Amino acid sequence: MTSLWLMFSGAFLAATLLPGGSEVLLVALLNQTPSSWFELLMLASIGNTFGAMTSYGLGRAGRLAKSPQDIQSRQYRYALAWLEKYGMWALLLSWLPIIGDLLCLLAGWLKIPIVPASFFMFFGKLLRYSVIVFLVLYTVE
Repeated sequence: MTSLWLMFSGAFLAATLLPGGSEVLLVALLNQTPSSWFELLMLASIGNTFGAMTSYGLGRAGRLAKSPQDIQSRQYRYALAWLEKYGMWALLLSWLPIIGDLLCLLAGWLKIPIVPASFFMFFGKLLRYSVIVFLVLYTVE
């Protein structure tokens, strides 16, 4: 039970603007308790999505403080271009380092509807963690 809570909280923190390595934690917990793979997979995905939704909420609140012209950094413009081009589909890539946090933040800033945004974030994160689970459990050393 402790490892499940650890996975959820580690994944949550890794998805916020704080640095974190939820993948390393997932691998360690899978090696410790491989029979809990499904629970670890789901809690990592849900926790990471909740963390991303925190960034989404910050973006939504930040809209009051920053206008579109205020966003000048290259990373913000890059993430904004992805969201403008692909819409909420770009949130499937919310798991990417650095750019993923910005995608979530800007999704809130652009007022992308929360339900589909959270679905795309969750699905992208679930796919990423599924690959990690598969590699840990089914690759031969």
